[in-house]
Amino acid sequence: MSMDPSRRPLTVEVDDLMQTGYQYVLTEAPGQNFSPEFGPELTPAEMLELGVFGGKYMTDCRDEFPAEWFERARLCPDRHVPEYNFFGVNASQPLAVWRAKGWIHPDDPRGWFQWYCRYLLGRRGPDDDRQIRRWKGIRRHAAQLQKHCAAGDLTCRPKQRQVLLNWAYDSRRM
Repeated sequence: MSMDPSRRPLTVEVDDLMQTGYQYVLTEAPGQNFSPEFGPELTPAEMLELGVFGGKYMTDCRDEFPAEWFERARLCPDRHVPEYNFFGVNASQPLAVWRAKGWIHPDDPRGWFQWYCRYLLGRRGPDDDRQIRRWKGIRRHAAQLQKHCAAGDLTCRPKQRQVLLNWAYDSRRM
């Protein structure tokens, strides 16, 4: 643990539609001591403001995360709305598909983005290495954009660009 010795670890209690009675400990200062393998280009607040996951993501668990993350978020608590995504396309698979493929860890039933939000806040856990490998694997979409799209052409491959945004890569700069 590399936190300030004068700072006690904080326990976060979760009670939302997908997790009840779950607790985790923040062992790092927020935004500090990331794995050297993990360098997201966007924060959760930036992602939510740009528009990710059709606006449906995290609408019932806002109390767990900093209020400022949601000040400009593009959210729809009722349903997934592709137009809420920055690129205006659906680039998500249903959660049932993620579960069936074994991509969901019990600590983070909402998937990668929930893991990232908690990791950024300072939680470190048993699924970190796997999630970081998955994040790195998504970079293949950036290579496809670079190969097939003119730099700065945001109309080229919008679905791949949205996928990258959903994984904290800033595909607006590619």
